[in-house]
Amino acid sequence: MTAGWEVAGPADGPAIVFVHGAVMTRAQWRLQVDHFAGAGYRCVSVDLPGHGTLADRAFTLDDAVAHVIHAIDTEAGGRAILVGLSLGGYVSMTVAGLHPERVRALVLAGSTREPSGPTRVAFWFIGWGLSVAPEPVLRAYIAWLYRARYGRDVAEAILANGYFAKGGGAAIRTLSSSRFRERLAAYGGPVLVINGDLDLVFRLGERRFIEGLDGITSRRIRSAAHLSNVDRPEEFSKAVEGFIEALAP
Repeated sequence: MTAGWEVAGPADGPAIVFVHGAVMTRAQWRLQVDHFAGAGYRCVSVDLPGHGTLADRAFTLDDAVAHVIHAIDTEAGGRAILVGLSLGGYVSMTVAGLHPERVRALVLAGSTREPSGPTRVAFWFIGWGLSVAPEPVLRAYIAWLYRARYGRDVAEAILANGYFAKGGGAAIRTLSSSRFRERLAAYGGPVLVINGDLDLVFRLGERRFIEGLDGITSRRIRSAAHLSNVDRPEEFSKAVEGFIEALAP
């Protein structure tokens, strides 16, 4: 493990870079990394600023993008499939829009809502709430909730590197001052959009967010909420794998 990311799978396998959601760490992708590394892919899971090994770095979108690009250049030969959920989806869109030559394909989960209007206000208040909440209490509650929902083994795996409410809150507040649909449009490459059918905020925002954009495939995962990759890991991984297998060489 290098500070800021972790690598699994063969060095010559097709490269996938995984970008986690707010308050989580690279460990959020443990189930997908196990699946894809076992299938011969080179998996690079990053920590974003304000989280995990980069908890001492204040989150900015520019720094997050630079860090993901550094991981792609260092571990993936300069080009990779980028998979992001929630905060990670917004960071991934920005990477793809600014550096399309480094992104072979883009997978976005739980990130199809532009932070404008009422959504911008909601993002800001959620971020503020996470920033001021007593982190030890929140961490204990999340650990209990995840054990109840996913079982002890999965909960411990995805929370292995901690839970960063303050860093995640700052990141969400940062998103509220940005716009992302234009960055997705600037990318122009193949995109898979995934939303859980129980993730109402992003599922209901999906149509408007991707309307008029080319090269986008949409998948809905049944009985999944915002953490669709953990709620239904097999379905999530199969959707991503089928999308990758259909890409041009």
